[in-house]
Amino acid sequence: MSLLGVANFLLLLLGVSLAAPPSFSVDFQNDCFRKDGEKFRYISGSIHYSRIPRAYWKDRLLKMYMAGLNAVQTYVPWNFHEASPGIYDFRGDRDLERFLQLAQDIGLLVILRPGPYICAEWDMGGLPAWLLQKNDIVLRSSDPDYIAAVDSWMDKLLPMMIPFLYRNGGPIISVQVENEYGSYFACDYNYMRHLTKLMRSHLGEDVVLFTTDGASPGFLKCGAIQGVYATVDFGPGSNVSAAFATQRHAEPHGPLVNSEFYTGWLDHWGWPHSAVSTKKVALTLSEMLAMGANVNLYMFIGGTNFGYWNGANSPYAAQPTSYDYNAPLTEAGDLTEKYFAIREVIKMYRKIPQGPIPPSSPKFAYGAVKMQQLQTVSEALETISFSGPVEAAFPQTFTDLNQAFGYVLYRTELPVNCSTPTPLASPLNGVHDRAYVSVDGVAAGVLERNKVLSVNVTGEAGSRVDILVENMGRINYGKSINDFKGLVTNLTLANVALKGWTMYSLSIDEAVSQGLFWETGPTSTGWLRPAALSLPAFYAGTFLIPDGIPDLPQDTYVSLSEWRKGQVWINGFNLGRYWPSRGPQLTLFVPASILSTKAPNNVTVLELEAAPCLPGPCAVEFTATPVLNATVQNDRRRRWPTFRADML
Repeated sequence: MSLLGVANFLLLLLGVSLAAPPSFSVDFQNDCFRKDGEKFRYISGSIHYSRIPRAYWKDRLLKMYMAGLNAVQTYVPWNFHEASPGIYDFRGDRDLERFLQLAQDIGLLVILRPGPYICAEWDMGGLPAWLLQKNDIVLRSSDPDYIAAVDSWMDKLLPMMIPFLYRNGGPIISVQVENEYGSYFACDYNYMRHLTKLMRSHLGEDVVLFTTDGASPGFLKCGAIQGVYATVDFGPGSNVSAAFATQRHAEPHGPLVNSEFYTGWLDHWGWPHSAVSTKKVALTLSEMLAMGANVNLYMFIGGTNFGYWNGANSPYAAQPTSYDYNAPLTEAGDLTEKYFAIREVIKMYRKIPQGPIPPSSPKFAYGAVKMQQLQTVSEALETISFSGPVEAAFPQTFTDLNQAFGYVLYRTELPVNCSTPTPLASPLNGVHDRAYVSVDGVAAGVLERNKVLSVNVTGEAGSRVDILVENMGRINYGKSINDFKGLVTNLTLANVALKGWTMYSLSIDEAVSQGLFWETGPTSTGWLRPAALSLPAFYAGTFLIPDGIPDLPQDTYVSLSEWRKGQVWINGFNLGRYWPSRGPQLTLFVPASILSTKAPNNVTVLELEAAPCLPGPCAVEFTATPVLNATVQNDRRRRWPTFRADML
């Protein structure tokens, strides 16, 4: 045996492998990816861990794997992990490392999209609201304040990702630089170069970095950057050859990649539920795969905008709590006709896993839960305003008050007698986003961004005016993502600017989770009478999970179809917003993971406009069936703007 042979034999005895390290790269000569030296094509699906409770990650990932996918794509929402500067949270439902490990354990590669901007129909496109503390900051640009915050965040996030890179034995094969930057007004090449250098410095020169933009040369002009592989996105029914020809304009050689192939579409309050033809999705997917293209299906499962995480588009239109997206897996992870159609297409192009597909999860209708009024928001101020009042001559924004989400109560007085209806107005459209007005404890009306800029009020000089302002979600796409909330300009009374404001930041989530309302108990002496508009108020009820039934608790849906608009919590968990009076969503998904069989389940509702309390009790209904496509109230005269035109 030669000396080399002896050395190799000794290395094998010591358990040292001579195999080449894992590798993933772009092969420009042969127009493909290479994985461990072999030609490779991914068929991926988008899943956002931030929209799915941790208890369900494994189920959703396994269903994706059994559909024939060999990869998943996920965003990392910066604001989900750094709610305050320098304070990071990667626990529980935010445990990104656990999510990545589960994907690898199941056999899925990962395409990581760490932003810093992600869009994703997520509040402010994933950027933290505290960036707006510098009023004139230019987001997604070389603005020094923005760059400093991005660098600090990436210095935390990217080192965590290094063990999960494919070359290090992990699942991450590629990493996106920014997101659809060609659709943004700034077109700051120095910013994109800085991000590229930043990611290379942490992740290494050999990691595959990519950009994603709409399939139009205009988007690639500012979105593509030298040294980062340019990909495109487009939906079913598109001219596939023309779309990929656009990619070839930026990348003459290399793999064809559609980074966002739309299986469905997003919803907005007041617009019909989006639906995309299964047949059209299957046909276009097959056409791309027949060309040898790499495809990521956006979304494969949408999930839920729990709490306040939904975004909005401009002109201002907020997205609902459900992010079902008409995807192959429903919001609750259920199998659909579209799931099986996609699986049949994939089966034509690659071998898919054998064995049973995890079934749709069972749902349980727990029935009606009687609710009783606890307190109005004004009555509960001492309970829910942890920081106390702030006084100023003019109203301050949420950012000024160091509050990111939820609600702020603005209080002032009528400076003059208003014996006849007098307009209280927002002449500069400064209500962001919806305000509930009362005078001396009597509901007077609702102001709404872009839609209702004035309400009439009456009262004597010195009458207390309360204005509860709701942040309905920050704009997540386009030039208006620097979306300040609250009363961002002053209000007028009969064209005279109001002065002397007291503001209360409301910590409602903390108060609900600590059970403070339940300790206080009801303050009203009876059920509310019917009213066109009533004061924003809290309601509460409890229900028990039935004994003697196996496999409980199960997922369910809460229906508030007879209520008007508000927020709902179960056992302190913020399910999200309801707005059945506008639609299309009538039910909210309730994951079994937040329910209890050992104690009563607490339901807390903040009804902002009018509870369905006729003479007799109110109730919410727990049902086994979702309703996401109910009749909606919509101004058909207003055409939908050209937002995200690259996707349509």
